[in-house]
Amino acid sequence: MSSFLARLLRDARSLANHGRFDDARTAFKRAWGGAPYGRPRRQRQEQPASFEAARYSGPEGARDYKLFVPAGDAEVSRPLVVMLHGCGQDPDDFAAGTRMNAHAQEHGVLVLYPAQAPRSNQHRCWNWFMPGDQRRGAGEPALLAAITRHVMSLHAVDPARVYVAGLSAGAAMADILAREYPDIYAAAGVHSGVPHGAAHDIASAYAAMQGRPPRGALQMPFTWWLGTPTAARPTADAGVDAVATPIIVFHGDADDTVHPRNGDGVIGALLARAGTAAAASSESACIGGRSVTRTVHRRTGGALREPTLAEHWVLHGAGHAWSGGSGDGSHVDPLGPDASREMLRFFAEHVRVAPTAQRAARVALHARGPGPQALAAPR
Repeated sequence: MSSFLARLLRDARSLANHGRFDDARTAFKRAWGGAPYGRPRRQRQEQPASFEAARYSGPEGARDYKLFVPAGDAEVSRPLVVMLHGCGQDPDDFAAGTRMNAHAQEHGVLVLYPAQAPRSNQHRCWNWFMPGDQRRGAGEPALLAAITRHVMSLHAVDPARVYVAGLSAGAAMADILAREYPDIYAAAGVHSGVPHGAAHDIASAYAAMQGRPPRGALQMPFTWWLGTPTAARPTADAGVDAVATPIIVFHGDADDTVHPRNGDGVIGALLARAGTAAAASSESACIGGRSVTRTVHRRTGGALREPTLAEHWVLHGAGHAWSGGSGDGSHVDPLGPDASREMLRFFAEHVRVAPTAQRAARVALHARGPGPQALAAPR
C-alpha cells in the first residue's frame, strides 16, 4: 500500500472515530473522486497548443508533415483532420490560409498537414491523376493513410472521428482517400477538386480540370461528365466494406482552373456509390458578402436525425480559392462562407461506424421518425 493511500485511510478513520461520519465520507469521496476500485482521480495533463514539424518514414515511403495539437488534456481522445494542400503550397501556407488551426483549437481537434515532396511532383501537387496513386495499398494513398495511422498511434485520437480535406490537387487526393480508406476516414471535405478516377495521366488530368471527358472516358470508373455516374468498383482490399464516405464539397462557379462541373462529379460519384436513392434540398443565401447555394443530399426516407450523405456548396462568382480564407496564405478568397468552419461542422455530424451498425442505426432512426428541427440554413 502506498504512503499516499495509507494517509488517506488514516484521515478517514480518524474522522470516523470522532463521530464525524459525514465528513469522513465526504473527505474520502473528494480524495478519490469517486473512482472505482480505489483508484485515485487522474490528474489532468494540460498541455499548450503546438504546431510542430516531423517526418514519417516507413515501407510506404517518407514525407514531412506538420501537426497542430490544440491546448488541453493530452490524454483525452480527440478528432483528427488531415489537410492536403494544393499545388505550390506547403503545410505552413495552407494552415495560414485556411485558418484551420484556430478553428481546431476552438473545437479541440488535431490537424495533420502532410507535405508533398518536390521530388515526387515538381509543383508539389499530389499525384491524383496517376493510376498508381489512385488505389488502396499503393502509392500516395497508402503513404498518406500510413502517416494518418502513425499520428493516431502517437496521440490520443478517436479512431471513429478521423477526417480528410483538401484544396485542388489536395481535394482530389482527399476524394481518393475517402473512397479507398473508408475504414480510416469518417468524412471528407473537397474544395475545388476533381472526382476520383477522372484522369489517368497528365493529359487526361488537364481535360478533367477543364470539364472535358478525356480519351477513354467511357472506360473510366465514373462517367461523371455525362451526369450519369456508374456504380463504383470495390476497394482494392476485399476485406474492407464498400462504404460511401460522406463528403462536403465547395466549388466556385467562376473557377477557371478546375471547372465547377467537377464538383457535380464528386457528388454524383458519391451518390452512385451509396447505392440508395437520395433526396436533395437546396437553399440560397448571401454569406460573407458572397451568394451561395447549398444542396444537402439525404437518403430518401431517412429521418432528419440521420447523418447526411453529402453537402454541395456552390460559391457564385468565386474562383479557384479557399472560401472565407485568410490573406496570410495563398489561393484564398476572403469572401463567402468559412469553408474551414463548415467542414468542421460537417465532420462533427459524422462518426465512422461499421456498415452493419449503420443499417441498424437507420432502422432505429426511421422508427423514431423525424427530429424536431428543420434543415438548418447555411451560416
